[in-house]
Amino acid sequence: MRARPLPRYRAQAEIAEHTPLGDAYVRSLMRSQLRAGLTAFALLACVAGTLPLAFAALRDQTAVWFVLGFAAYPLLALLAWWYVWRAERNERDFARLVKGRPVP
Repeated sequence: MRARPLPRYRAQAEIAEHTPLGDAYVRSLMRSQLRAGLTAFALLACVAGTLPLAFAALRDQTAVWFVLGFAAYPLLALLAWWYVWRAERNERDFARLVKGRPVP
């Protein structure tokens, strides 16, 4: 008697059949995406929360408009870039896991 080989894409079958292992795979992806989203939200809250303190400390209308118009946007753009990079990395790692390739 010959032993039947395991299916090549076992993780894909686990996810498609909604087995407990497949659900664990999906929950791990969802947790990592939630962690990235909450981290980005916390950093956004810190940036937005410190703006009134910066305005109160500056007391100069020109400097306030400079901070509001120019200094805040690079931080927000950097935060948005980091979030998209992290979300794509999570999905790429999950896809490698499902396809059976090692995650570097």
